[in-house]
Amino acid sequence: MTDVQTSSTAPPTDLSTARGEWSVVGRGLYLGPTVDTPEELYAEVHRGRAERRRDRIRVGTNSHVGTNTYFGRFPASYWQRWTTAKDVRFEGRTTGSGRVLLRASDTNGVPRTVAVHDARADDHVVLAATLDRFLDGGGLWIEIVTEDDELVLRDARWTVRTPQRSRATSVVICTHNRADDCLATLQTLGAEQTVLDMLDGVIVVDQGTDRVETRPAFEEVASRMGAGFRYITQPNLGGSGGFTRGLFEVVERGRPDTDVLFMDDDIRCEPEVVVRLAAFARHTADPTIVGAQMLNLLHPTQVLAGAEYAVLDELANGRVSPGAVGESDVTTYFPDGTKNVQDRRVDAGYTGWWTCLIPAELVCAAGYPLPFFFQWDDVEYCLRARAHGVPTVTLPSAGVWHADFPWKDWDDWHRYFNLRNAMITAALHSPFPVRRIARTVGTLLSRYLVAMNYGLAATLVRAVADFLAGPAVLDDGGVSATAAVRRLRAEYGETVPHRITEAPGMGPTEMPIARPGPAPSRTALVMAKRVAQQALGRTPRHEGLVGAGEADWWHVALFDRVAVTDAGQGGVRVRRRDPDQLRALSAEGARVLWRLVREGSGAAQRWREAAPELTSAANWRRLFGS
Repeated sequence: MTDVQTSSTAPPTDLSTARGEWSVVGRGLYLGPTVDTPEELYAEVHRGRAERRRDRIRVGTNSHVGTNTYFGRFPASYWQRWTTAKDVRFEGRTTGSGRVLLRASDTNGVPRTVAVHDARADDHVVLAATLDRFLDGGGLWIEIVTEDDELVLRDARWTVRTPQRSRATSVVICTHNRADDCLATLQTLGAEQTVLDMLDGVIVVDQGTDRVETRPAFEEVASRMGAGFRYITQPNLGGSGGFTRGLFEVVERGRPDTDVLFMDDDIRCEPEVVVRLAAFARHTADPTIVGAQMLNLLHPTQVLAGAEYAVLDELANGRVSPGAVGESDVTTYFPDGTKNVQDRRVDAGYTGWWTCLIPAELVCAAGYPLPFFFQWDDVEYCLRARAHGVPTVTLPSAGVWHADFPWKDWDDWHRYFNLRNAMITAALHSPFPVRRIARTVGTLLSRYLVAMNYGLAATLVRAVADFLAGPAVLDDGGVSATAAVRRLRAEYGETVPHRITEAPGMGPTEMPIARPGPAPSRTALVMAKRVAQQALGRTPRHEGLVGAGEADWWHVALFDRVAVTDAGQGGVRVRRRDPDQLRALSAEGARVLWRLVREGSGAAQRWREAAPELTSAANWRRLFGS
């Protein structure tokens, strides 16, 4: 990269004429798609004042505005690492006078000026940078400084040279009884013609009984989407079945040069995510899975994780990649004065399917996703893609808002799929160390039992048993397993949520708040003590109310009866000490753990042998009833 440059050559009067050689890879935006989207995610006023619209900003006199923000940055490090692009340009139109600076950072967040344009009257801005000093980290952004006049910047965009290969992009939205949410996502996408023009098609796979097509606005939305819009209904095959149906429709129609962009129905969609993910994928040196980051819906300036990975022998996903932000506010500053804008480039082990782009040609090499119904399908497919030479990138500056994961209760029917599918993924993509995995499962089971999570313990036992049963449990795509797990959990009273004023035993003076002490340092000893107290009825406390964030097993196990707040804060679940259930589930758990140690390696081998058939077009065609 050269040192500071001053823009002097006049660009074309119509920026659209440059799009043959230069492709738009990101737009300059200054407000979000809804009125309650935080402005500071788009642009920041350092001094003075600014008036914003979605696609333009008016910077007042003697003012300083910058876009070193979540959506305002160009993620230069990721473009240098993963794409064939050598240069990037910032282009825009201005009215008034002022100075426009192209600024850059390094992996430590230290800023520098790359190029400067002094705007006068009606003007065009083109500021260029070479992508050669960002390999470990850093990004690009714009700053505007005015003195005696104001400056309006509009029609701004980041552009790179158009790649030789041409690729189409289709959006697939999977929905199940969230008709209004799905329609809102479609309306948001359809509100920006620039985004629609980038898409080859939009496919909605509706697996619910409350159909999206029944809403009055559906026909208008479908018309807005154009000839590429398809609405497909099918029985509920879970998230993996819904997304795979859309992928199947693209691939089976002979479009291997298409990128398929999965999108959840209940997100708050930033349409710009389509522009940035699709453009990045078109410029990657090799086919790449590209994911959007997840911003928390209730805390919209927080990123869930900069990138994630899974630890298979611990049956755990959602681990934050080293160096990445985790549950972090990206509008704040670090103590050293640098901004929390993810300057350091990090690698992802997988990326979530809330919004995730998959190159269709990957299916030809690696097959379709597994019929997991729910959870770990994204993890497993990214691991399989990596084994076939296709990396995964979670792209900063490209995000959507999704319901906060910490506000979702862990004690629910989906925990069955989380455990069972984690074990299947470990069988397919690790040596599957049975004793280590059995210890992981045994630890979870012990904690559930002493914390009086009897339904959750039964859910775990069922998940392990079904893993050992082998690939036949996926014959119907998870439909029967869902029903069976819900029936199983209905037998345990503590799985039922209650409004706090209606919960059994929750009178006005009942169950005072019970705060925990410090976490134990000798967990094995404390576990043995809690098991004895629960089994013998020697618990030191009779009852209490425990908050969701304080419901650790070692604290909850001190009680005979305890009401635990749901993570979503809507009510409580009442757990009661039951020695009979403790003994019965302990015995059943011990048997399934012993089976896991003896039969786990053989079960893992059966899963490996069945994987090609499970992920085949023929198997999915059968599940779809096509």
